[in-house]
Amino acid sequence: MSKGVSTSTDKNIVDRSRSHRNKAVSKAVRATRERLQSGQAGTPAFDREMLGMHLNATLQGAAVMPILIILVGGIAAHITRDPQYYVWALFTLSIHALTIMLAVRASKTDMTPRGTVKWRRLLLAGQACMGFCWALFCLKECPACGSDAFVFFKGAALLIVLSVTAMANLMLRQAVLFGFLPTVLALLLMAASTRNVLEIGLTAMFTTSLIFFVYITGRLYQSNLKLLSYQSEKDDLIAELEVANSLSDEARRRAEEANMAKSRFLASMSHELRTPLNAILGFSEVMAGEVLGPLNNPLYREYSGDIHRSGQHLLNLINEILDLSRIEAGKYDLNEDAIFLLELAEDCIGMVQLRAKAKNISISEQLEPDLPAVWADEKSMRQVMLNLLSNAVKFTPQGGEVMVKVGWTAGGGQYISIKDNGPGIDEKEIPVVLSAFGQGSIAIKSAEQGTGLGLPIVQAILAKHGGEFKLKSKLREGTEAIAILPAKRVLQTLPAIEETQAVEPRKRHFA
Repeated sequence: MSKGVSTSTDKNIVDRSRSHRNKAVSKAVRATRERLQSGQAGTPAFDREMLGMHLNATLQGAAVMPILIILVGGIAAHITRDPQYYVWALFTLSIHALTIMLAVRASKTDMTPRGTVKWRRLLLAGQACMGFCWALFCLKECPACGSDAFVFFKGAALLIVLSVTAMANLMLRQAVLFGFLPTVLALLLMAASTRNVLEIGLTAMFTTSLIFFVYITGRLYQSNLKLLSYQSEKDDLIAELEVANSLSDEARRRAEEANMAKSRFLASMSHELRTPLNAILGFSEVMAGEVLGPLNNPLYREYSGDIHRSGQHLLNLINEILDLSRIEAGKYDLNEDAIFLLELAEDCIGMVQLRAKAKNISISEQLEPDLPAVWADEKSMRQVMLNLLSNAVKFTPQGGEVMVKVGWTAGGGQYISIKDNGPGIDEKEIPVVLSAFGQGSIAIKSAEQGTGLGLPIVQAILAKHGGEFKLKSKLREGTEAIAILPAKRVLQTLPAIEETQAVEPRKRHFA
């Protein structure tokens, strides 16, 4: 026996074997919410993504810092006439090359939460080494070229390097602080040893600039973190919508398969049931009428009548189910023609007159004369009127009264109203009565035979005509059913054309 999930259409409409998709999506959404609700430090997942963005930015701008180091070292060597600045530039370029190699190696490894912490510390250590190189640059002096000019040069160079480093390391938290804290210490040492006003001013200005850039980079880091969080949440929600869309497509496909199976079942069962019903109805009618001779036992004649009535009830039930199924499937086609509701009402009243007389029910008419024809399906409208009249006669007690009205609506359409003085329906039960197979408490208590499909079929037929069905009822006051056809269904008659004299043709004159 197969242990897989059944794909038959009479089982689950939604494929429950794909529930793991929902679990994955829920897990992703939950992780995203945790990221959004986390503090400023972020989650390890976002740290990994931010570190990856920092590595990409570092590798793309790897040539900016070497150019700046060469320019600063060359200009300083030219001003001071000291070749040690070339050595310093070479040493600083070597440290920068090591940090770039570290970034290349980090970008090629698969980041894990522990690996992210390790590589972040290594990159911060590389920034600290670069800071020591700039601290060495700050400790240099130039007695021959004048201290004031060289101090201004140092200040300008350090501010440019600080701004470039801050822009290049936005995605690496505390990189600016680790990179230039040694420089601040070196400037403090120089200012304390020389007690020069310019050195003190440079130290204060650079320290203030460092604090400002640390604050700015922190705010930009948080902004990027939020943007990344929103992007991640959007991606997760898109994934969830895609999964929901696939599940809805699967559910729709299975619903279509179930509908097709239902249609095939109804078509097959209607054929299989109608074939023996023809024989049951025919032979039971022959036996009840004693066409071929009298029956020896009178109970047999009574039983034959019961068989005939039961078969007729079953046939009506099959017809109603098939009609409702065709309407729901959209395969109920209207054979429209010009019909008169007055004639249709009189025919239907004559058809239920015998049943009404058996219960001593009087059917009165209130018909507006000279109603024009309407464009509708005669068979469907006859079914509407017969269903409403049958319900009225069925639920009206002995000696009751049924009123049939046909006339104009306020909007220019036509209506059919059938009102009885029966027990009525509770207003809360009206939606139940209008639903398929729904029956009110009065019908259940009175044990009236019925399927609960008459009013839903009436409502569906009128909807196909663009009309409306209203059911008004109160307990112990009776029920009124109103079938309304819109004004566009009414055929307006045109007056006859009066006879006019023919126009004589104009004579043509040729030159």
